Amino acid sequence: MEDQKQTSFTFEIDNFSKKEGSIQSPNFSSGGCEWVLKVYPKGDGIDDDLSLYLSVANPKSLRFGWKRRVNYSFVLLNRSGKELYRTDEACKLFCSQFSSWGIAMAFTLKKLQEKEFLEKNKLIVRVEVKVIEVIDEGDVTGNETFDYKGFQVPYSQVAPVSRLFVEHPDIAVNFKLKNQLVKTTYMNLVLGLIKTLNKPAHSFTETELSKAQSELIELTEAGFELDWLKKKIDEISLERKKEIPDGSRVRELEEDIKNLKAELNNEKVKSAAKFLSLEQMVSDLKAERSLVERSLEDCFLILEKTKSKIRHTRSC
Repeated sequence: MEDQKQTSFTFEIDNFSKKEGSIQSPNFSSGGCEWVLKVYPKGDGIDDDLSLYLSVANPKSLRFGWKRRVNYSFVLLNRSGKELYRTDEACKLFCSQFSSWGIAMAFTLKKLQEKEFLEKNKLIVRVEVKVIEVIDEGDVTGNETFDYKGFQVPYSQVAPVSRLFVEHPDIAVNFKLKNQLVKTTYMNLVLGLIKTLNKPAHSFTETELSKAQSELIELTEAGFELDWLKKKIDEISLERKKEIPDGSRVRELEEDIKNLKAELNNEKVKSAAKFLSLEQMVSDLKAERSLVERSLEDCFLILEKTKSKIRHTRSC
């Protein structure tokens, strides 16, 4: 289903310079759902620039699996309706995991005043919305994925992956592999490693810590920037050394040695069993060869007797 009609909504904010936090507009309709414009006069917590967001007003009221693909742009106007500034048109997919998209406009309050964007301390913002795709699925299959930063991510993992890129925006700048299945596998490995490293340091065994270090090396070689995880592993290793008393540490190492010896003995037993099996096979082959040789000898004797009888008959 497509809806090519563009909706424009204008929001006027008085006493703009005195506003704090976020300012939310009244609802307006487009593409079968309600929208709001959210304005952050002094930034949304990342910087002090004016930030504007287009958000779905009532995402929980929509059917499970809903999506809206939207082209939108923001426009700053003066009191007479003249355009002062327009953002580039963006195209985003709104869904239950991402019900709000926006932009920081690189205008601090001081710059807005200097550029005379505020007439009588009033900011006028227009958002132009064109819903180009509407999807209202009854359900979402377990195999459905969402493209995030070039990675095909299952919907169940969209939130942790998006949080990962927000906290570490350069994590995949050097990741060059193109195969989507491989990329998904590596992303799952990253998420699994993060989950593992969130455990208390004292709960790690040497085997688990060694496995985490191996996974980190593999991910780093693939191109991920994971210095923060390396630091985490180093901290866990140091904490374990501090928390485990010498006696406990010795017992733990002895237990590891015991386990390794048990594994070695198992391998020896398997090898011995294979050797015995091989010896039995050789013995069976030798016995079979002896039987064949005896059979051949019997055949030769019978043949010689037959030849002798034939010669005797001819001589008579």
